[in-house]
Parts: sequence; structure tokens; C-alpha cells
Amino acid sequence: MSLSNTHFSYGTVTKSFHWITALLILSIIPLGLVANHLAQDIKNVNVPTTDADIAFAATLFSMHKTLGLTVFFIALARILWTIRETQPHPLNAKNRLEATAAETVHWLLYGSLVAVPLTGWIHHAATTGFAPIWWPFGQNLPFVPKDESVAEIFTKIHWILFLVMGATLLAHIGGAMKHFVIDRDFTLQRMLPGFGSGPETDATTHGPAPIIVAVAVWAAALGGGIYLGDFDTHASGPSAEKLAEVQSDWQVQDGTLTIDVNWTAAITFDEPERPGPAGVVNVTVSIPSLTLGTVTDQAMTPDFFDVDQFPTATFDADILKTDTGYTATGPLTIKGKSVPITLPFELDINGNAAHMTGTVEVNRLDFNVGQSMRDEASVAFAIVINIVLTATRSE
Repeated sequence: MSLSNTHFSYGTVTKSFHWITALLILSIIPLGLVANHLAQDIKNVNVPTTDADIAFAATLFSMHKTLGLTVFFIALARILWTIRETQPHPLNAKNRLEATAAETVHWLLYGSLVAVPLTGWIHHAATTGFAPIWWPFGQNLPFVPKDESVAEIFTKIHWILFLVMGATLLAHIGGAMKHFVIDRDFTLQRMLPGFGSGPETDATTHGPAPIIVAVAVWAAALGGGIYLGDFDTHASGPSAEKLAEVQSDWQVQDGTLTIDVNWTAAITFDEPERPGPAGVVNVTVSIPSLTLGTVTDQAMTPDFFDVDQFPTATFDADILKTDTGYTATGPLTIKGKSVPITLPFELDINGNAAHMTGTVEVNRLDFNVGQSMRDEASVAFAIVINIVLTATRSE
């Protein structure tokens, strides 16, 4: 059998692309549906779940994402191969309506095999989760920020495009069965391994109608989602009371701790002339305000942050000026476990305004976070905390 297509048959490469993709899709869909069902059960306080359920759901999501990216790259390769290849003449060319519908379905399938995994990838890159992609190239995408609104929007786009793809797959399979059972032509057989060329047919002209209809279907699906309010974004994390205001020589005006969370800091600081003690800082973080995308509710469970027992985390540190910058050294307390850490940071003071940046890495296992996940297949041990804040000196 030839590797390339002819006007009357598909070659080995095209058939391989087709059936590998079909096998992957038939694996990805149930993986995603089961994982999503488990995630909903975990979020539902009325459904009893265990830490093993959380770990199993994370594993299923990682499998789903990894296979989804595999489909994405195979689809790109398949499209490039299709562009350069001869396409067999359709066997139903005389039925223009049916031929146009079949070609529209093919456009929808090709587009979906790229758009569905790509939107899922963007969602993954925009959030911080417990289900990494199993590959060595990192979890982020260029130009995709860590933003819960972006993650939520692309979750919904991913779901809508998945529904379009599912309907298209059913139409594709139904059309193949019609050709095999009712028309009794060679349409299905020429895509099966081991079958040779089909009957010779005349060439047909492919107009723009199929791709126009495909684009209209995607636009209608996304437009329907907007009309129904599916793209209204909101914070996905649990609600939390605002932390009490603190008395401080320096008042934090704005800042981040890598993640979206409510926190306060009481800071006493006086710039020393030479290296030595410079002040103290007391930071309190509201754990229930933490948002981690689709895994926020899982993060609140006893195996992770156990928010019912430990609603806050604290960092009480002495500030020291060094020869090269500053450090804050003291116990970081999460989930009732205190671990001494040293946070090196840079500080720029201009009058009564100060800007600070710092980075520190901690191990989640030191705080009994995610004890059921004793390897890094689903959740990394190292957690990098990036801190950026601007503060003003109190009058």
C-alpha cells in the first residue's frame, strides 16, 4: 500500500493519522468526563470523598491534558500532511448537499482537533493546579498570564468547543455508517487498513461553502455561550471575611504573593546606616481567600490546607540589612506547622514610599500539605513564593 493518497484511495500515512487520532479521542473524552465528575464530587460537601479520590482525580486530569496535547500536535501534523496530499474524490459528489455537509464536518473536525486542546492548554497555563502535563517542557505558555479570569473564560470556551466537536464526531460516524449500510459504497472501506483503491470517480470542485458553514457553526456556538452568560467571570475561590486591619509603621498599599489571596502585613522598619537589625514584619494570610482555579476546593481539604482547622498562615520575621540587600528571617506557619525560613529581598525607599520584591522556595511536605501525594507526579514538592509590595510610611 502506498504511503501517499491517490485520487481514489487514502495512503498509509493518512490512515495512520486518522486511527491514531480516533483512538486518542476515544480515550480523552471518558478521562475528562470521569475526572470532571470526581472534581464535582470533591467540591460537593455532601458527597464523602477521601484524599485518595483527590489524588486519583489529579492523575486523570494529568492524563487528559497530556493526551490532549498529543492530539494537538498530531492534528497540526495531519493538517500539514493533508494540505500537501492529493485528496480522493468523494463518492457522493452528485449529491451536492450531502457532499457539502461531509466536507463541512471535516473542516469542523480539523479545527476542533486544534482548538479544543489549545483552549484547554491555555486554561492550564493561566491557572495554578494540582494536575500537571506529563512532559519536560514546563506548564506555562508565552503571553498567557496567571489570571483566574483568563482561566475561567478558556474553561468555558474549551467546553463549548468540546460540545461542537462531540456533535461533529457523531455526525462523522453517522455519515460513515450511512455510506456503509445504506449507500453500500466504498467510502468507509477506503479509510480502513488493508483495503485498496475504491471505484474511480470524477474530480469535483470544492467551493468555499463548507469552511464558511464551519466558521458559522463555531461562531454560533460561542455566541450562544455569550448570550446565555457563560462567559461571566467571577472569583472561583471560597468566600472569606476580610482580614482585620493591623497597626503598622508602614502600610501596604498593594502587593502580591504569587497567588490571588487576601493578606495583611504589620511592618516596623528603620533604615540602619550599616548592616544589622532593621525591623520586624508580621504577615497574616487568609487561606479561605486563596484561589487556585479548578482545584481551589480540593486545596481546602484536610490533606492540603485544612482550612476549617487552620484558616490563616503567618510569617513573623526579623528584618536584617546585609552587605548586599535585606533578609527577613523567622517562622512561616502553615497548617499549624512552623518552619524557619529566610526571605532575601530587595528594597527601594523613596521618601515615605517603599517598593519591595523577594523570592523564597519552600517544601509543601514540611507543612504537611498534600501528604497523600508523596511524589511529584501530580504536585511538585517545591513551592516558589514571589512577593511584590508597595508600602507607605504612616504619618
